Amino acid sequence: MSGREPAVVAVDVGTSAVRSGLFGLSGRLLRSVRVARTSGAGDLFDADELLADVATSLRELAVEPRPRALCVSAHIGTVAVDARLEPVLPGGGWSDTRGLDLLHRAPEESRTALLTAARRPALTGGAVALALALAESGAGERVRSLLSPKDFLVARLTGHTAWDTVDAAYTLASDVGDRTWQREVLRSLGIPENWFAPQVEPTAVVGELRRDGAHRTGLPEGTPVVCGGPDGSVGIGLLLGDDPSGIADVAGTTDVMARLVHDPARAPHGAVVNPAVVPGRWTAGGATGMTGGAVARWRSLVGAADEESLSAVAPGSRDLFVFPGLSGERFPRWRPATRGSITGQSLEHGPAEILRAAQEGASFTVREGADVLDPDRELPLLFAGGSARSAQVAQLRADVLGRVVHVASDPDVTLLGSAALALVGIGEVRDLDGARERLGLTFGEVTPDARRALRYDEVFARWTAARESCSGAV
Repeated sequence: MSGREPAVVAVDVGTSAVRSGLFGLSGRLLRSVRVARTSGAGDLFDADELLADVATSLRELAVEPRPRALCVSAHIGTVAVDARLEPVLPGGGWSDTRGLDLLHRAPEESRTALLTAARRPALTGGAVALALALAESGAGERVRSLLSPKDFLVARLTGHTAWDTVDAAYTLASDVGDRTWQREVLRSLGIPENWFAPQVEPTAVVGELRRDGAHRTGLPEGTPVVCGGPDGSVGIGLLLGDDPSGIADVAGTTDVMARLVHDPARAPHGAVVNPAVVPGRWTAGGATGMTGGAVARWRSLVGAADEESLSAVAPGSRDLFVFPGLSGERFPRWRPATRGSITGQSLEHGPAEILRAAQEGASFTVREGADVLDPDRELPLLFAGGSARSAQVAQLRADVLGRVVHVASDPDVTLLGSAALALVGIGEVRDLDGARERLGLTFGEVTPDARRALRYDEVFARWTAARESCSGAV
């Protein structure tokens, strides 16, 4: 450790890689490591391989002396474990649909109770669906707990099982308003209540590295472990802190969007409501489905185009429209059967127009979500994630949304957010606003170009109409 500066360790588990960072208590990033995942996280993944990848990243980080804390963020999903905390079957990622058919066939009163308490607009899978599949298959006899991928990692490193309140919301089994499990509904569905470990706040210290966890990671035994949370929610928490006057957008494979609300019952229709990383607050929003992932897919098919060429394409990409719903539409439309498509293509369209149309389609999808969260179109967008690395994409977002965009100085807000939770968890800073300042995260302002924003209003209306009439988007 540089100068043996006291530090915390942050881990961010993404769908394709694990990143670990060592942050001094001053907020300075001392060093970081990226390890490609052995088993990616689409529908299913190997939880033991994920644990091995996280351990590899921490060993390569070469931390000494003892850090003040370790905190992990990770994508949502479910891992079923036995009494030894060993996986019973493959872990499920964010698009895991195991048991969803059984959940749709559950009694209507149970489904209504789940959605109402979980503040969800639609059934999209999760731990309750998987629990039904486990019970039907007989594999449930081996299950001790259902955990999120992050909580599985924490359990294997510390021996303690717990759910952070945000990951718990994605199970459908949690009452988001009071952060408790819906035990009566679970019983009515024949799901054992003890499969769901206690809920704790993301900033709580849930345990210490036990001997085998220390051996795996190279970190000292006894290192405190802060609970952590879902990657997008952790990034949003760092962007917003305790400020309700903005919409956060962590733009990666999907755009995860949210704004803070003080009363979950007053969240906009169609929004997912989660407990915020900030205690006593909630977020309204959701993940859009594949947006950045769709752009990356088109880039792999047609080849890259430089920033200047993309910026030079006129709004509407010469009447070429791309609909990015490769894995279905999520927030705010919730149409899982939608698939991606392209319309209006001619021989005159080259790679730059196709890629720009894909970027526009992603931005139009984000605009739909932002307008649900703020119909008056007054709030700025706080922009981070991989897409925020591009100045032309940031300007496109401002022009399409007709909003001021505040671009994070460091787009890797999920890793920074894990460090922030660790700093709050050990009492080094009071709250996430203080952690953001300590970590040196600032924002640059991008304002809409008035002429292009007016043009994009017209293009957005035509894009929306074309999507509704396109057979591939229904």
